[in-house]
Amino acid sequence: MSLLIGSHTSIAGGYHRAVEAAGKLGMGTCQIFTKNSNQWRGKAIEPSEVQRFDEAIKAFGLVKPISHTSYLINLASPSVELWEKSVNALVDEWQRAEQLHLVGLVLHPGSATDGDEEAGLTRIRQGIARAFEIAEPRHAKLLLENTAGQGTALGWKMKHLASLIDGLERPDYLGICLDSCHAHAAGYDLAASDGTLRLVEEIERYDLLERIQAIHLNDSKKPAGSRVDRHEHLGVGTISLEGIRRFINHHAFRDLPMVLETEKGQNADGRDWDAVNMEVARQLYSANDPKS
Repeated sequence: MSLLIGSHTSIAGGYHRAVEAAGKLGMGTCQIFTKNSNQWRGKAIEPSEVQRFDEAIKAFGLVKPISHTSYLINLASPSVELWEKSVNALVDEWQRAEQLHLVGLVLHPGSATDGDEEAGLTRIRQGIARAFEIAEPRHAKLLLENTAGQGTALGWKMKHLASLIDGLERPDYLGICLDSCHAHAAGYDLAASDGTLRLVEEIERYDLLERIQAIHLNDSKKPAGSRVDRHEHLGVGTISLEGIRRFINHHAFRDLPMVLETEKGQNADGRDWDAVNMEVARQLYSANDPKS
């Protein structure tokens, strides 16, 4: 078994370009935006675009591609206008993921800007239920992402995610995308020798292990418990190389698709940072020695 790893790649020039960029760097999977992440809606996806995307996926052998929803969406908002815009945007994103035959789309649960956590969680559940009813997805699962807990963001505790999933009538279309940086910043200290074990115990306590469908593999610029969301290159941040090693080799995560969301560009040696981070992850991955 080899590590299934990729990164978030750009759709500039067409959806197939994101796949080509991933394939040329030897990735096994990828994550994309299905439209401009700073806009509420995108232009319609043409059948020819879907065909070129599918052909590129097959040509490069990528599996389990996912998308990430716009950061504008806030289903926890107490503003009726923003909540409704968020629901409509989620419907659009979900339908786009379906069109492109993606296995899932990642959503930040939202921020309860009024400070009312329970009311915020209720609004998120209502928004997801409404979006599902309208979008009628058949393949793409909605993957709730754990957050760092910055500001009034919800989803930084595993019990938040459990509350959202357990409170919906159709939890079969829901999953989780677990972000290592966010978990660390939220207080699950992955740099500690027992950090990953404690995280998994918490996940199991809320019966969420089988819900995890994808991993965002990022180190953290900020320390554990800071509740500040700042991604860092693998082994350079406060999780450390050993922390990353323990995380990716835990039996709960090691067979899941892992997506890098680290800074793009080149390192001091002129190497592509995605290539560097993938090499680090592959070197840390123990193919025949899964850790428990």
